Amino acid sequence: MSATPRAVMRLIDELCRLPGIGPKTASRLTYFLLRSPAEQALSLAEAIRQVKERTVLCSVCLNIAETNPCPICSSPDRESTQICVVEEPLDVLALERTHLYHGLYHVLHGAISPIEGIGPEELKIRELLSRLKNSSVQEVLLATNPNLEGEATAMYIARQILPLGIRVTCLARGLPVGGDLEYADEVTLGQALEGRREV
Repeated sequence: MSATPRAVMRLIDELCRLPGIGPKTASRLTYFLLRSPAEQALSLAEAIRQVKERTVLCSVCLNIAETNPCPICSSPDRESTQICVVEEPLDVLALERTHLYHGLYHVLHGAISPIEGIGPEELKIRELLSRLKNSSVQEVLLATNPNLEGEATAMYIARQILPLGIRVTCLARGLPVGGDLEYADEVTLGQALEGRREV
């Protein structure tokens, strides 16, 4: 019989299911929450509940938002002839921090990865192609991560878009190969945006 209370073990097990959290980190977080004031732990629980109840996927760009369509898609100030394709919602935040891109976005929710069993069908590529047909979009900027999966995804999408007669560009490679956009600083990401090139 375990000396650890069942509720504590359950929280450790649930935290272990989060990406990048192993058993030791999950245990540390659990015991931190046990020692912290009740209000702090309950506030965290409430924030988790609200993020599940109050967020939706934008029906246009598939980014996470509280309204549908999201503020970016519904803004009259955005350049509607440009769509920047990114892997994850965090990539939108990273690009927005540069204040250099003023077009629209499309979030794929992943990248092609045969090793993990993720093919084009599992991504939001079909929705992108539907969006491009009969639209005023003149440029699609492929801003996938500069790693093997990101490059494969960009090449696949470029092959689908080029027959539509739409200009396809990608970020310049001031970004480190194998890195993630969400960790790039604003200056590097800004330079990559400005130096984008044809695919």
